[in-house]
Amino acid sequence: MSADDLAWLALACDLARECPPSETAFSVGAVVVDAGGVELARGYSRETDEKVHAEESALAKLAGRDLSGATVYSSLEPCARRLSRPKPCARLIMERGIGRVVFAWREPALFVEGDGVELLEASGVEVVELPELAESAREPNRHLLG
Repeated sequence: MSADDLAWLALACDLARECPPSETAFSVGAVVVDAGGVELARGYSRETDEKVHAEESALAKLAGRDLSGATVYSSLEPCARRLSRPKPCARLIMERGIGRVVFAWREPALFVEGDGVELLEASGVEVVELPELAESAREPNRHLLG
């Protein structure tokens, strides 16, 4: 973990506040950064349609690009199960060859079981949790948490 990790993840948490509110999905922000520390893309939940996830939105902006060496910063643990699309975000990350994910908040079992960390690690992706930013990630989701 580095100061850069904290800064990029704080930006992802800020992006989650851009999400249109939903009663059936979390508000999440994501940033993709290359190995040299340069931002490649960013996204947030429901950015382009009511079902798009943050990581999915950011990765779609990088179609065809080599993302080996990149890091995905996500306010929420990338999903491993998904009801609205055929591929969860953890699988999209793995398929793009991304070797590192940094996130703030483990997905609560509100909609699906959150086991993205386990799926990513099993495929060789380095996963870093920075719980010191979890409160910032939870804030735009207060309406779901009761």
